[in-house]
Amino acid sequence: MNVNISFKNINKLAIPALIAGIAEPVLSITDTAIIGNIDTNATESLAAVGIVGAFISMLVWVFGQIRSAISSIVSQYVGANKINDIKELPAQAIAIIVFGSLIVLAISYPFSRQIFQFYNASGEILEFCITYFNIRIFGFPFALFVFAIFGTFRGLQNTFYPMIIAIVGASINIILDLILVYGIEGFVPAMHIEGAAYASVIAQVSMAVISLYLLIKKTPISLKVRLPFHVEIPRLLGMIGNLFIRTIALNVALYFATSYATGYGKEYIAAYTISLNIWLLGAFMIDGYSSAGNILSGKLLGAKDYKSLLELSNKLFKYGLIVGVCIGLIGFLFYNFIGEIFTKETAVLEQFYAVFWIVLITQPINAVTFIFDGMFKGMGEMKYLRNLLILATGFVFIPTLFFFDYLEYKLVAIWIAFTLWIIARGLPLVFKFRNKFIPLAENSSKI
Repeated sequence: MNVNISFKNINKLAIPALIAGIAEPVLSITDTAIIGNIDTNATESLAAVGIVGAFISMLVWVFGQIRSAISSIVSQYVGANKINDIKELPAQAIAIIVFGSLIVLAISYPFSRQIFQFYNASGEILEFCITYFNIRIFGFPFALFVFAIFGTFRGLQNTFYPMIIAIVGASINIILDLILVYGIEGFVPAMHIEGAAYASVIAQVSMAVISLYLLIKKTPISLKVRLPFHVEIPRLLGMIGNLFIRTIALNVALYFATSYATGYGKEYIAAYTISLNIWLLGAFMIDGYSSAGNILSGKLLGAKDYKSLLELSNKLFKYGLIVGVCIGLIGFLFYNFIGEIFTKETAVLEQFYAVFWIVLITQPINAVTFIFDGMFKGMGEMKYLRNLLILATGFVFIPTLFFFDYLEYKLVAIWIAFTLWIIARGLPLVFKFRNKFIPLAENSSKI
């Protein structure tokens, strides 16, 4: 099968995927910006949104790996021209992941106080955490449902529908945030942090409904769960298991970062919340090219077109690096303005500006790491990704954080740890990919 890896086709996949990918961080950034500008308890509320956001992001990333696993298998079948053999897999996979999300909701809801005490939250911040989380967690099953359907669309080489769904969801969230957080005098009371939580849940439910409609009406995939399980279910569960462990390691890093920032004081966790959300937004913007790599690498591997696979990696490396540099330059150009979007608190802004430059410098590094990460997911190399992230977290992130925290660098310590962690995750992927596929591409050219 001839796979088109031209600039036009890559961007046809990457740009919609980029827009779709920023839906989740836009939800969080919207909450952060709007909550940071309320009249009362802005710093405490902002801190709570950051802590809860870190925990919910952990849940979404751990269980949301179903997207990459489904995309990898479906795209490989598409590449091998066997799409009819995979039609029943997505429904079974979605049923499994939604059932798991309901179990998580049932377990985490009664223990919200203990969860956020574990994150060092106390006093008014802890109470805000509980209030915000006990509403937002009900959007979790819907978020995973959407992730699983996005994975199916990606496997089918379609990033347009996920983009539409994400735009609608983000728009609903922004509009409802403004209405429910600030209120409309005489019509809607100001609900503050509770309003932000309700806005997010309604947006996630809306995205789930639209996703369901488009999958049923616009694809050959059925959502009727039929038994016996598809022959690929064991491989899918193996991929999810490896990605699950990998994401646990990722969230160990996020837990330590959030816990330490919380321990430094409310201004620090508020500044950390802003910087992390901007970092994640940049990461998800770069993820558009990572998604294109995920989609096309699986298809090329299924077609055994190693020469095009190598060429794809070179192109994505270049495109991603350009995007990463542009994000960093825009951040430096609007350095002071960006901070003031989220808060007017001088103490918070002081801590934010002390680390924002590190967040911007990491953007090109993120680009390389996330692009190769996406390609390895597309090729089904989940075990290697799992081991690499465990090593990067255990032997790079945590020791670096401990060392610079000991030197009392505080938020700077956290962002130095994140930077070295990303480098430790990216370089081995580049070396392994090139060492494996350069010889395969050369041999295929000789045949």
